[in-house]
Amino acid sequence: MAPTPCITVDHLTVNYRDVQALRNIRLTVQPGKVVGIFGPNGAGKSTLIKAMLGLMPVVTGRVSYGEGTLARQLDRVAYVPQRSQIDWTFPATVWDVVMMGRVKKTGWFNRFSAVSRRLATEALERVGMLEFRDRPIGALSGGQQQRVFLARALAQQAEIFFFDEPFVGVDQKTEAVLFKIFQELAAAGSIVMVVNHDLGESITHFDQLILLNKELIAAGPRDRVLTRDNMTRAYGGHVGFFGHVA
Repeated sequence: MAPTPCITVDHLTVNYRDVQALRNIRLTVQPGKVVGIFGPNGAGKSTLIKAMLGLMPVVTGRVSYGEGTLARQLDRVAYVPQRSQIDWTFPATVWDVVMMGRVKKTGWFNRFSAVSRRLATEALERVGMLEFRDRPIGALSGGQQQRVFLARALAQQAEIFFFDEPFVGVDQKTEAVLFKIFQELAAAGSIVMVVNHDLGESITHFDQLILLNKELIAAGPRDRVLTRDNMTRAYGGHVGFFGHVA
């Protein structure tokens, strides 16, 4: 298998309802790292992911993956949106949700193969949710729901994984499961990008950080991003977080 290419974001500018949400973002995302996207509320963290995936229009810029645009290669992407954007009243079981991750490879009107069912089973086992396979998705706790959507992403066998605020409303057990699998995916050569707002101890689980406040403040290893100057530019006045500020 060929190595996973980089994602290149080149001069990306995005407006949202006539307000500039992102300005001239330039960065490269390497495979093999767990990359956290941080910044204050309204900084454009979720907007960055959506614009990279072609889910919202851009004013200028290009997002490339290998030789082509990322938006034209979404079959290689697993995207888990914020839990607040999901209709939890939809009548689907845990198994139904995870099997949705196999639809692109199977086709809308084709029967799922034995391979797809095996991959879904393995994904549920990996996140510790197989015993809940027949449970309605809306009957689960927030942490359980997040693990199910992680299992759906795993079942896709993607090369690139985007997670938008996956730690909101989850328990410590789920947070540990998520980080463990993120690290395993990165170690296997995938691109893993995670929007997060927590500046606590969990920040130490990220190999690389992208710090935003409508423009790119800094990107790279934690010690290069988490400087006093960068944090002031991103958050304004005093902001407390876990770890050392250079």
